[in-house]
Amino acid sequence: MELDDFLYTSAAGRRRYACFSGTNRLMFITHRTDKHTELDEIKMVTEGGCSWVQLRMKENPDLEVAKAVSRFTQFDCQTACTCCLDDDLEMAFKAGIHCVHLGKNDMPVSEAWHRIIEKGQEELFLVGATANTFEDILKADREGASYIGLGPYRYTETKKNLSPILGLEGYRKIIGQCREAGLEIPIFAIGGIEFEDIAPLMETGIEGIAVSGAIINAEDPVEETRRFIREINKHKPAPRRDDSKI
Repeated sequence: MELDDFLYTSAAGRRRYACFSGTNRLMFITHRTDKHTELDEIKMVTEGGCSWVQLRMKENPDLEVAKAVSRFTQFDCQTACTCCLDDDLEMAFKAGIHCVHLGKNDMPVSEAWHRIIEKGQEELFLVGATANTFEDILKADREGASYIGLGPYRYTETKKNLSPILGLEGYRKIIGQCREAGLEIPIFAIGGIEFEDIAPLMETGIEGIAVSGAIINAEDPVEETRRFIREINKHKPAPRRDDSKI
């Protein structure tokens, strides 16, 4: 199957946008510390109700960790949970993870879809993309991204080689550009976000919030997860077209 045929004519391609509602409007991103492993962190946030986790292993990619997280989110988690692997599509295939998030310096979204189609897994997969500008979002959307992680909001120690900081005005400008262009791809805010940032960021029209340190460094990560979810869901998500009926 050609990529354009998949994206624009197949049922799976038209449904490529991820659906976010309720507990998965909080996207938790792992960050291994001396205190917690990635799996420890995922167990805590899912206990707190989070249903979308991104496994990030920038410094030490480990297939066995990815497999363990995949097993937990699919079979042992208290709630239905989507697991997304950062950067590494081939490891996602091996670990049985059906979502990959690609940074600006990773393989292009279109190339990822070509590999997924070659594997015959296009009905299963989601492909997220990082963006720092409206042009980044437009390019990722045209290549078939399922959602966007837009940032950074502010400086964060959990990620190296940061793109320019956006701040609140940056989000307002870019979300406004997306609306003017008629883009419907879900957009998450990411990068150094704290609890008090949720309300003003959600009011810009983003779909949800991606968080790492603010939760895992809290005194009680489980309860902090619940607190983030409650605050995010005070803000209604933007209505979106149902492509499944086209």
